[in-house]
Parts: sequence; C-alpha cells; structure tokens
Amino acid sequence: MSLSAEIICVGTELLLGEIQNSNAQFLAQQLAQLGIPHFYQTVVGDNPERLKNVLAIACKRAQLLVLTGGLGPTPDDLTTETLADFFDAPLIEQPGILADITRKFAHRGLTVTSNNRKQALVPQGAQILPNSIGSAPGIIWQPRTGLTILTFPGVPSEMQLMWRQTAVPYLQSQGWGQEVIYSRVLRFWGISESALAEKVAPLLDLQSPTVAPYASHGEARLRVTVRSSSEVEALQLIKPVEQQIRQLTGLDCYGIDDDTLASVVGKQLQAAGETLSVAESCTGGGLGQMITSIAGSSSYFKGGVIAYDDAVKRSLLGVTAEGLAAQGAVSATVAKQMATGVCSLLGTTWGLSITGVAGPGGGTPAKPVGLVYLGLARQDGEAESCEYHFGALRGRDWIQRLSACTALDQLRRQLASRLTKTNESAG
Repeated sequence: MSLSAEIICVGTELLLGEIQNSNAQFLAQQLAQLGIPHFYQTVVGDNPERLKNVLAIACKRAQLLVLTGGLGPTPDDLTTETLADFFDAPLIEQPGILADITRKFAHRGLTVTSNNRKQALVPQGAQILPNSIGSAPGIIWQPRTGLTILTFPGVPSEMQLMWRQTAVPYLQSQGWGQEVIYSRVLRFWGISESALAEKVAPLLDLQSPTVAPYASHGEARLRVTVRSSSEVEALQLIKPVEQQIRQLTGLDCYGIDDDTLASVVGKQLQAAGETLSVAESCTGGGLGQMITSIAGSSSYFKGGVIAYDDAVKRSLLGVTAEGLAAQGAVSATVAKQMATGVCSLLGTTWGLSITGVAGPGGGTPAKPVGLVYLGLARQDGEAESCEYHFGALRGRDWIQRLSACTALDQLRRQLASRLTKTNESAG
C-alpha cells in the first residue's frame, strides 16, 4: 500500500462555523504539490477523548498525520497533551521554547504566564517545529515505526510559514515528496455537469490521468489529475487528454485553472483590438465589477450605465417609450435597445446589456423571478438578445451572478466563432 497523509483540524470554532477552515485547503494543495496522497480530512472539537478517537482511526489508515489547532495557551488547547497521552509518552519542558516565548513576550511588553509555559511542553522524543512569528511551536514526532506526526498552530499565517520553512524540507529529507500530484482544471459555461459528463463519458474511466467532473457557482468543471515525477512530465501526460476534451466539448470550454469568463473575454478583446461597454439593470453594476476586476481592463473596457429606472433607460440609452410600454423593461426589445444605446453612447465595438427580474419580489406569471434578457450589440448597428430562465430558488445573488457570467459568455462565443471563421477562410 502506498504511503498517505491525513489532515486533522482541531477546534470547536471550526465545528460551529465561526471561522472558515482555510488550513485544510492549504495543506491539501501543499500535499498534492509534494505528490503525497491524502484520502481523509477530519475536523474535531477541543475535546481530548474525541481527538483520541480520531487518532485511533487515522493511525490505521495513514502514515503521516498533519494536525492544526489546539497549541495555544488556553485550557481548551489540548492537542499536545492529548497526543502524549494517546501514545503514552511523558511531556518534557523544553527550555529553548520557554526562552523563545519569553523573548517574544518581552518584545511586546508582556509577561509570560503559567498558561504560556505549557506551550514549552513536548512529548518525549519529539523534535520542535519552530514558529518564528508566533508563540506556539509545533512538533515533528515519530511515536512509532512508520508513523510521523506534524503539529501546527491554527493561525493560518503561522502554520503556512512553518510548513514552508521546516515541514517541507523535513518531509523531503525523509523520502516524502519525490513526486507531484498535478491537476489541470478545464472550465465550462453553458453546459450542465451531467451533460458534460455524458459528452466525455469514455474519458471518465481513465486511470492515469484521471478525469473527474464537478460543478461550482453555476459552471461545470473537469479536473484532469496525474501523478508523475515533475510538473513538466505531468503536463505532457495531461495534454492529449485535454485535447480530446476540447474536441468533444467545443466552445463550452472557456478556459483552464484560474481563468474566468471576464479574463478570457478581456484577452479576446485585446487580441482583436476591440472595446466593450455595458448597460445593466437588474445586476446593478455586477457585470462591470467582474470586468474591472481584471488588471489591465481599462485597455478594452470603456465603462457602463446602471439603468435601473426606466427614465434612465430612455434618457441615456435611447430605449423607446413605445418599447417599454408594449414589451416592458424586461424584454428582448429593451435588452437590444440597451445594448445598442450604450455601444453608441460610449463609442465601443461591443455593447452588452442585462435586464431581468432578480427578485425575490416583482415577478408575475408572465415574467417570473429569474427571467433575464441579455442584449449584445455591435458598432455597425447589429444587435441580438437571448432569453434565460434562471429560476427563483437560489435567490437574488445567484440570479445576478448567472446573468453577468452568461452575458460575458455570450460575447465570448461571438468572439471565438468569428475567430474560427476567420481562420477557416485564411486556410
């Protein structure tokens, strides 16, 4: 059986949802970078007996236990004591740790209390995992053959620095981390997770690389993962699988890894030397915010109009009173006129618009909450609109996000299709 790690996060505040468990995410990513597989994560409260139960299980299925939390000076910080008790090892006070704590406290004008002294206690035989910026050190301990334990404080900044400065070099010196587990994430918009899985079904049975679908915030993703000796080799193994996926999914695949719809559209506009403006009603500036979150967006994004009131739609965007009266503000006609109007007003190559019913109120049987129209106009006067039904169950924020992302996707597909046609003509 291959060696594996397990992450154990200690803290009742985690169970109560008072803080986000960012430590587990960080450690999971770091273990993958070192090629160390881990199959389980556990969160347990500040309770010695329950922590012992967790340790009893973890020791049977992992050879590396990484614990965070419970190393502070307060009575509920019991990780070190519980580990020593579980493995029947005495706690020994380390003068070096106590001196370090005393020095740090004196620098801040504080006095070391009896509670702080317990942070200088470590199980017999354990090495100190130093904490250069906090008072609570961790330990590196092999309480039995074939088992290594690393402990860290729960403060993310301290834990991350300790991991990089000491834990990684130690693990590599012990033969861990000789490979990498590398993943490439392909991102999709406009296709459901189930439909995507059906399209790439033959690839889901691959053993190396593996392909796994999942959904997040309205988009579908495919994670392609391989274990290899280096990132370069991993990318070579992933490349042919990625090419197959792209061939099977076409324009539904909009990017990889850290790409966003806004960043991809921005690159397309920059490459074409074109510009964009937006007109928003129900999203209230959310589309513009997505676009301007990308560094350098000022080179292609000229601005937008938040036309929440019909009077603004008429006066700034040229939406006709007749169109509003006949179709209403949430309509294909108004969406096209808004896009055309902002495109003309700001003199851009493209104009994007959004109008809809974001809820939770305001819906009617004819125009329910979640009904959204997106408009797309070009500077030559051509315009189109699309109707979407995003539903009311997930709330206003969800509808606004899907509206903005789908508007960007509508433009992305137009730009990509045009480029494909140009390349075909040139060929």
